[in-house]
Amino acid sequence: MKLTQFKAPFVATLAASIALFSASAIASGDVAKERQDLMKNVGAATGAGAAMVKGEVEFNAVAAQLVLRTMNNGGLAFGYMFPEGSEKGANTEAGPAIWSDRAGFDAAVNKFVADTSATVTDLDSFKAAFGAATANCGACHKAYRVKN
Repeated sequence: MKLTQFKAPFVATLAASIALFSASAIASGDVAKERQDLMKNVGAATGAGAAMVKGEVEFNAVAAQLVLRTMNNGGLAFGYMFPEGSEKGANTEAGPAIWSDRAGFDAAVNKFVADTSATVTDLDSFKAAFGAATANCGACHKAYRVKN
């Protein structure tokens, strides 16, 4: 794919959304707020990836790689965003199983990180990597998240 084929507005919008969520997480100093912002960041990337997979926007290899890298960076941070004691006193959807089954949570995070480490070059490779990553999201949310 030639650089001229990339849809610059889509890539720029994706990058701006990710930067906005990242900046708000860093500024807060509140670990529950930081992890919520991190999840929003991953969610924004997931939404952009889903749009490509569904054909709502044209596949773009640069944007697809940015989606996976954003998800991967979130996964790399997840293990540090749930310290002991942060399960109490915050308006959070983090389930108690994160702390009572820390080994399981860490394994789920490690699988997510591995699946989002793929390098994609075309829509088929992106669909495979993105599908594995989003399946991990759903499984982790089912096991380690509570809806408020």
